[in-house]
Amino acid sequence: VQLQASGGGLVQAGGSLRVSCEASGRTISFYAMGWFRQAPGKERESVAAINWSGSSKHYAESVKGRFAISRDNAKNTVYLQMNSLKPEDTAVYYCASGARIGGNSGPWNYWGQGTQVTVSS
Repeated sequence: VQLQASGGGLVQAGGSLRVSCEASGRTISFYAMGWFRQAPGKERESVAAINWSGSSKHYAESVKGRFAISRDNAKNTVYLQMNSLKPEDTAVYYCASGARIGGNSGPWNYWGQGTQVTVSS
């Protein structure tokens, strides 16, 4: 199973960016998917998660109201729309696939390689 994250880049504060994560080797349709991020010198943190059907979504407090996670099972892809970006959102963003069929969140057993998001002030 491979998860390919893309869409990162450099954006000014207040701007928007959408990152994508396309899976290959396994359908994501039956698994929860999540987005995580890791800033320099900090631990990896959970940003958002979506359950297998898309009916349940969870967000870190720091991104609530600004970020939106979604999934397109037909494309085997999960997205993270990021609006009103702040410099503190700068990090490498990773996607992950849940380990349990029909799961609502983790544990996570497959990880993408990460995509860099840099927000300038």
